[in-house]
Amino acid sequence: MSWGTELWDQFDNLEKHTQWGIDILEKYIKFVKERTEIELSYAKQLRNLSKKYQPKKNSKEEEEYKYTSCKAFISTLNEMNDYAGQHEVISENMASQIIVDLARYVQELKQERKSNFHDGRKAQQHIETCWKQLESSKRRFERDCKEADRAQQYFEKMDADINVTKADVEKARQQAQIRHQMAEDSKADYSSILQKFNHEQHEYYHTHIPNIFQKIQEMEERRIVRIGESMKTYAEVDRQVIPIIGKCLDGIVKAAESIDQKNDSQLVIEAYKSGFEPPGDIEFEDYTQPMKRTVSDNSLSNSRGEGKPDLKFGGKSKGKLWPFIKKNKSPKQQKEPLSHRFNEFMTSKPKIHCFRSLKRGLSLKLGATPEDFSNLPPEQRRKKLQQKVDELNKEIQKEMDQRDAITKMKDVYLKNPQMGDPASLDHKLAEVSQNIEKLRLETQKFEAWLAEVEGRLPARSEQARRQSGLYDSQNPPTVNNCAQDRESPDGSYTEEQSQESEVKVLATDFDDEFDDEEPLAAIGTCKALYTFEGQNEGTISVVEGETLYVIEEDKGDGWTRIRRNEDEEGYVPTSYVEVCLDKNAKGAKTYI
Repeated sequence: MSWGTELWDQFDNLEKHTQWGIDILEKYIKFVKERTEIELSYAKQLRNLSKKYQPKKNSKEEEEYKYTSCKAFISTLNEMNDYAGQHEVISENMASQIIVDLARYVQELKQERKSNFHDGRKAQQHIETCWKQLESSKRRFERDCKEADRAQQYFEKMDADINVTKADVEKARQQAQIRHQMAEDSKADYSSILQKFNHEQHEYYHTHIPNIFQKIQEMEERRIVRIGESMKTYAEVDRQVIPIIGKCLDGIVKAAESIDQKNDSQLVIEAYKSGFEPPGDIEFEDYTQPMKRTVSDNSLSNSRGEGKPDLKFGGKSKGKLWPFIKKNKSPKQQKEPLSHRFNEFMTSKPKIHCFRSLKRGLSLKLGATPEDFSNLPPEQRRKKLQQKVDELNKEIQKEMDQRDAITKMKDVYLKNPQMGDPASLDHKLAEVSQNIEKLRLETQKFEAWLAEVEGRLPARSEQARRQSGLYDSQNPPTVNNCAQDRESPDGSYTEEQSQESEVKVLATDFDDEFDDEEPLAAIGTCKALYTFEGQNEGTISVVEGETLYVIEEDKGDGWTRIRRNEDEEGYVPTSYVEVCLDKNAKGAKTYI
């Protein structure tokens, strides 16, 4: 099967077919090029998608990604980023192994096709020239033959005419001979050219054209093989990244399998656990009994001797009435329907019932967070303190590394004075050592607070229950001052009243009521462990080693009320002082 023998007369069709083959190859190159652009665009979109959902650094969103489900999502985003990289590899390999290679081959193919068809046209032109020569010699031979025949007929006519002179007859005879000779020459020339044309034509159709068409056929078959190889390469490029893409998908599956719902639930507990105990049961208050109060400037506990039923609200009470709580001066209070009192209790707004909580709330509203995080619930405070201790330890390690580096540099300067002056590093070394000492003191301070939270709070919870039981057994409360310690919405600790109609806070009378109260008696002494600068209202500054009087113990919020003299008293962090209570003093706690 050869184009030279089968398609010897289809030169123009073969020229069109080979051009169509090159167009198909260029179309395939364009297809692969668009595929690479799609792969790049897809990879870019995947990377942007992965980047879009990555948690932002130093943001609240980053803290939320500690849960296993969120970590799995991060792993999915990272795997998708690698997945996008494989599509970029596909694009690069297709561009280098297919597009560039085929583009170069197309240029070579065009040159080869042009050369082959140029040779074919040249052979065509040669055979056409031979054909024209043959036609020309043939026409000349035909013309000369006709001229010789006419000359012969004219001679015979002149020779038969008796009226024509002998000279005219001789002239006609000579002319006939000349024409006959010319015809013979034309015949010989025509015969020679015909033989030459037949030879050239045989060479054209049996040698030149078959050879040229064979080259064109081989060129076309190479093009077909090349496009087939390119298609195989196209598939192989995809197949090469399938294992890596499979690993990416396996990574996503592994991340999904690593999700631990129990662990996430525990993390929620650690993140939001306050450390407080649930409130106790609210006991029934019998409003059918007449509520009598003695009009007295002393404590509300004077009503204990009236023989009233022992009605408590909340299960926990405080041993004294705060200075700024207004006393009920009316001897009797008109009864109200139980439903009206219940609605009033449910719709009443939270109130601040202690001086410490009032000051704490004001400080938080002004944006001043206590250094010991005492505004937080116990468990959250422990986490914040532990985090602060870890940060300080990292800073200490960093400073120590810097100190070691400076020390090594100083040793180098001592061994090689030409490199630098060792004395120039003394100031820097002293500064780093001073920073280390400051950080250590700061760490000790926070570790003390942390030890207090970790060691004292559980015991304090049991201790509070003992106190509550002891107080309830000694003081039948006609009026319950505080039901139970609760956490206010601003993060400080407040005390809710059990009976809003009996004891009310009047903010406008705060200063007058506070001034009218007698100063509290000292229940012990304390020694300042650290220097504290009391900058907020209600606090007092102390100097390390100073001895002061304790007039009120820590109520569980990390503050102790102390007095320096009759005019100076306030709150200091409990962890800043070492308290020594007088067991016989009035107001000191008694443990069962």
